[in-house]
Amino acid sequence: MDCEVLIIGGGPAGLSTALHLSKIVPHLASRILLLEKERYPRPKLCAGGLTVDAETLLELLGLDVREVPHMDANTVRFDFEGKGFRITNHKHHTLRVIRRDEFDAWLAKKAESSGVEIRQGVTVKDLRPDSDGVTVVTDKGEFRARIVIGADGSNGVTRRHVLPGEPLYTARVLEVITPVNAPAQPLSARGDEQAAFDFSPIPHSISGYTWDFPTQIKGQPMRCRGIYDTNLFSGQKRPALKQLLREEMSRQGFTLNDSELGGFPIRCFDPSSRVSVPRVLLAGDAAGTDPLFGEGISFALGYGIWAAREAVRAFSSGDYSFRGSKFRLARSALGQALFARWFIANIVYVFKWRWFQILLWRALKPVIILVAWLFILNWARRTRV
Repeated sequence: MDCEVLIIGGGPAGLSTALHLSKIVPHLASRILLLEKERYPRPKLCAGGLTVDAETLLELLGLDVREVPHMDANTVRFDFEGKGFRITNHKHHTLRVIRRDEFDAWLAKKAESSGVEIRQGVTVKDLRPDSDGVTVVTDKGEFRARIVIGADGSNGVTRRHVLPGEPLYTARVLEVITPVNAPAQPLSARGDEQAAFDFSPIPHSISGYTWDFPTQIKGQPMRCRGIYDTNLFSGQKRPALKQLLREEMSRQGFTLNDSELGGFPIRCFDPSSRVSVPRVLLAGDAAGTDPLFGEGISFALGYGIWAAREAVRAFSSGDYSFRGSKFRLARSALGQALFARWFIANIVYVFKWRWFQILLWRALKPVIILVAWLFILNWARRTRV
């Protein structure tokens, strides 16, 4: 065997898996190999919102994300057609926003410092599981591993090769970076920042929202704007996402420039989807992430804990079938949070009548906050490494 555990994909899910494996079984760190097709810091389309859950999971690893350049939003707005409610934390930020190229590169250095080998610029072409291990074919040769963790994203090669023909439930996202409305100031000179979610697209059969986050590029404040569609109404006639994003930005005084626009898919969690085959586990977007908000980072970090536990269980028992892994995922804090968001998404987005959305986002604030507190947020505090 070239390694005991081969991880495909160097994003938060893959790096979290490596970090947790090296923490749980330190002597295994030198036998972990992570393959990343790009080179850090690599561009990555992602709004970059870190929730409290993401920071909690990083703290479990002894990591301080404040080492990464970031912008903090003390207030988060949830609106429908510009009106709704706000959540404000005067003592602590409500949402921290990072750039994924900087965050992933930082996390990769932490993994390497724990003894994990990362090979960059390696593209995986094929996977061949058998009774003794997995052969991973790349453009840099073949590797042999006892276990493979596929953390290579929504369109990754792992899922396509080990679960061919599996239904694909994919959300759509468009994102653009724009200047701030006011002249740029040094980050330390800026006051309270706000992040906003507006669910106005729902009556147009777009099962999602537009967003507006503070962010930074090389220390200069910017805004990250975009639109998210869970894609529940993919069979219906709908306006183009680009059109709705253009209209929203026009209301804010910006013109959407085609050259600035980026799009990417998000594989959403579905309780019926498989997450493993013998000797191969899926993690992060490859397994399925939050369908309600499309939040990926905290769930990717959480998948790393689950995948590491499953790998340790397999080594301890000598059973590499990963039988029961989906059941253990469902029982975990991660799985319960994913199921809750899947369930709520199928209520919030399916009932797309305008009056229902007005009632939901403007009149039912206490109910929304209670449901969020009980079922959506703070799930990481129930996680044990």
